[in-house]
Amino acid sequence: MSRVAVTFAQTRSPVEWGMQAKLTPMRFEHGALTQRKDGRNWTVQRLHHDGQEMLYILTFYLPRFLNQSYTEKLVTTFHELYHISPAFDGDIRRFEGGCYMHTGSQANYDRQMEKFVSQYVRMKAPALLRRFLEHDFHGLRKAHGPVIGLRVAVPKLIPLDDVA
Repeated sequence: MSRVAVTFAQTRSPVEWGMQAKLTPMRFEHGALTQRKDGRNWTVQRLHHDGQEMLYILTFYLPRFLNQSYTEKLVTTFHELYHISPAFDGDIRRFEGGCYMHTGSQANYDRQMEKFVSQYVRMKAPALLRRFLEHDFHGLRKAHGPVIGLRVAVPKLIPLDDVA
């Protein structure tokens, strides 16, 4: 996790539906630093924290994410973390077929994440690691004060052909 920047973004409306979290890869396919697309060479803006280059940005949308049930928060977290490439090279995990991000079906992908969460909970992982997920946004603020975190702008694609 030392190469994953964990950030937050504020939701514009208090509705429960909508994006809960997202994982942003900081490299192209197979961890490449550049990609040729539409006749141009591109790179991704880099992000460093404490002198280390981040390979992923994991963003949680608040308060929406925290207002889910405990189990939904775990499923959402597993969903995003499972997108990380097994090679941990800044690329995403890619599945066969046209829907390479969600195994052909996001519903099936999420069912698999539910299984992973069940296994995780049965493993009796230390409760301290996940206790904050027991609160909704209001409850977390009431128990611990203001929610303070890192906000990071979405990295930009940079055309290399325009760089001198």
